[in-house]
Amino acid sequence: MLAGPRPTRLGARSTAAAFGLLAAAFVAGMLIGPADLTLTDIVGAVGERFGRAATLTDAQRAIFWEIRLPRVVLGGLVGGMLGLAGASYQGAFRNPLADPYLLGVAAGAGLGATLAIVALGPASALVPVFAFAGALGGVALTYVLGYSARVGRTATTLILAGVAIAAFLTALQTFVQQRNADSLRVVYTWILGRLSTVGWGEVRLALPYIVVAG
Repeated sequence: MLAGPRPTRLGARSTAAAFGLLAAAFVAGMLIGPADLTLTDIVGAVGERFGRAATLTDAQRAIFWEIRLPRVVLGGLVGGMLGLAGASYQGAFRNPLADPYLLGVAAGAGLGATLAIVALGPASALVPVFAFAGALGGVALTYVLGYSARVGRTATTLILAGVAIAAFLTALQTFVQQRNADSLRVVYTWILGRLSTVGWGEVRLALPYIVVAG
């Protein structure tokens, strides 16, 4: 492993500030949108689930529980997993500039998702399965290529192997996209991600991957 700075623990104030910002972002995500919802409406919606008298209209209740809440929940889960992945990479490579392209994870996931979208369609529940398998495959190829009989598997050899594997998998993805030009927009929309049409179904779909990856 590469030598690097020792990690430091967050102080109580920093931790409290981080959780405060997270709570503020959660509330803002619930309030901001085309339909007007107030903080009182949010408290009332939660209170209804605990036996309090109904204070919201059916439309407000649907907007809160079926549209905005799943978006905020999934956004928080995805953001948390990105933070966890970034911290893991930084710790493993002792480098604060580590990114998901180092070991071919992102390139492998993109190739897997592209193959699933082209073969099965964008609505298939197997798209994230293919993406997850592609990410694992990219890492496996990096580990195989990064092994050297003389120096062993080091952070430097893994990084060099990861760059090569990422370039190769990205080239394969580009080839598949060019052979199926009608899928370009769908593939890039999936890769970039979105929360505009998220519901509880997407939250349940993501949970197994979040649990395993965590």
